[in-house]
Amino acid sequence: MDEVEVVVAHSERATLRVGDVFLKVDADQGRIDVEVEAMALAPVPTPEVLWRKPPVLAIAAVPGTTLGRLGGPSTGSSAGWAAAGAAIRKLHDTPPPPWPGQAGRSVGALTAELDAECALLVAGGLLPAELVARNRRVAEAALRPWTPAFTHGDLQIAHVFVDGDEVTGIIDWSEAGQGDALFDLATFTLGHEEHLGDVLAGYGTDVDLDLDVIRAWWSLRSLLVVRWLLEHGFDPFAPGCEVDVLRSRM
Repeated sequence: MDEVEVVVAHSERATLRVGDVFLKVDADQGRIDVEVEAMALAPVPTPEVLWRKPPVLAIAAVPGTTLGRLGGPSTGSSAGWAAAGAAIRKLHDTPPPPWPGQAGRSVGALTAELDAECALLVAGGLLPAELVARNRRVAEAALRPWTPAFTHGDLQIAHVFVDGDEVTGIIDWSEAGQGDALFDLATFTLGHEEHLGDVLAGYGTDVDLDLDVIRAWWSLRSLLVVRWLLEHGFDPFAPGCEVDVLRSRM
């Protein structure tokens, strides 16, 4: 029997790998519904759904490797990053699904969440007030109207697989839906600002790409997840991770 590998596990969901099969266990069947439907609609390579028996979804592993990881060096080439940018553009150019995604929260709701989170970070002594205030100001640029796009919603670098200059698979679609395209670009390049130019070269410059908004999403996303990561056993203070992203804005 193949060894069981725990890929990620916390109180909301867990992902296990057994050979070439990933088993996703999620108490929220709504997230699994979104994941399956989004993968069927997405115009980019996605994992094959093998079977589904709530609360478990079984999907096949995708070939290739990731371009790196948050907090670590990039192992991918410029061509690989550009290929990822082209795939992201293909997704964003596709008519979006009818439901809102993680990247589609309203400006009002996002502003309220951000302000509450900033207050908790300072009150709990997790981050210096000056660091939080500076990044809150940077984040303001992301709080503006946007045209709905088909967004992945959690496009971390670990969720995109490439082989050379070809994208072979994009995984973890449970946060997909209508949203701000620049949120995806920012999430993908978080902690790897040096490759933003490569990604945008593949994405194309024939659309409005406001770099200040992408940088604002780096700050906003990082501010929102620090407490969640700590509460679920992850370390946002690790070198190159979310707190370092916040410090880089100072």
